[in-house]
Amino acid sequence: MKDQSLKNHLVHSSDQKLEWQPRIFNLSKAGDRAAVKKLFEKKDIKHIIDDYREQQLELFQVKNPAKVYSPEFQGEFAAYWKSLSKEENFYELDHWVYFPWSSTLVHILKDEDFQLVRMARNRNLITKEEQDKFYNAVVGLAGLSVGNSVALALVLQGGARYIRLADNDQLALSNLNRIRASVQDLGLKKVYVTARQIYTLNPYAKVDIFPDGLTQKSISKFFAGPPKLDIMIDEIDNLAVKYLIREQAKKHKLAVVMAADNGDNAVVDVERYDLNPKLPFFHGRIGKTSYEKLSTLNKFGIGKTITQHIGPENVTERMQQSLLQMGKTIVSWPQLGGAALINGSAVAYCVRRILNGQSVESNRALISLDEKLLPGYNSSAQIRHRTKVSNNFKKIFGL
Repeated sequence: MKDQSLKNHLVHSSDQKLEWQPRIFNLSKAGDRAAVKKLFEKKDIKHIIDDYREQQLELFQVKNPAKVYSPEFQGEFAAYWKSLSKEENFYELDHWVYFPWSSTLVHILKDEDFQLVRMARNRNLITKEEQDKFYNAVVGLAGLSVGNSVALALVLQGGARYIRLADNDQLALSNLNRIRASVQDLGLKKVYVTARQIYTLNPYAKVDIFPDGLTQKSISKFFAGPPKLDIMIDEIDNLAVKYLIREQAKKHKLAVVMAADNGDNAVVDVERYDLNPKLPFFHGRIGKTSYEKLSTLNKFGIGKTITQHIGPENVTERMQQSLLQMGKTIVSWPQLGGAALINGSAVAYCVRRILNGQSVESNRALISLDEKLLPGYNSSAQIRHRTKVSNNFKKIFGL
């Protein structure tokens, strides 16, 4: 007879309450001390990470850069640390953050000091003024496949304290070639996976989620908040919803940044509705269209329209071959993890510059590893070959 108790444990384990937000405690407050004590009593805390001394050392360095390389520095910090750690309730200093999904409690600096240390190595590649604008802006991000890499790049660079995420898909095994996640996350909606990742990088972040994705009913709230968005990043596959995004961006006069992978390469599109609300949607690349028309497209129609938007001449040869094999030898268009990371970095770069009022490409940029790293890529023979392949592809694909 099979072990029924094991079966019960396994079935029950897949039906537990989903946790995606951390809890931050100030142990100088009686209520917070009681809450943490209760977590210990319930055995909800299984791991404790206290790297507080190292954080204080880095904070001391950042606040005293001129002393760091002097012979006296270690002695000065030792004296500072001794005076700090002598306090009777030393463990109450600053904050403790609890991550319920990993049963982990971590001792961290208070918000201002935490951000000062976390972003210290950005200086002076990003100035303090630029960093503040980037960090305090409200960023909308829809679509969390490539969008997961975008979120990572934004937060790593110290942007997007306020970030609003939308995606209705669950993480699947086939996503793990390009999304920074793990088998522990399988079956979770991508908004929860991404929100957790953001919080583990910056527990003081403020993340809103739309786990049902963007719809005609929800998109107004996504843009208007509160707080209202300052910029929009579009990484969704649904072309009809992309149309709705641009309607809202036009209404709220916001820039839209979008990136698509193309083999090992990236295609980055910027639409500055903040500067020109009359700008044609998608820069007019897919012609005159509507939400209703785009909402009727099947997988092949979506692929064809996306190809039209990217431009067949820009699609790599292997991607062209792959699009023609959908439903035959492959299920969907292929995507690579490296390209997702390139897209993430490129979008974060554009977002940071737009939020700071700095110049950036206002239409399209092609970021091609093939062009930069393949010998002879721009030779006459290779250009003729790509033109021939592209023209043949357009005929077959009906473009």
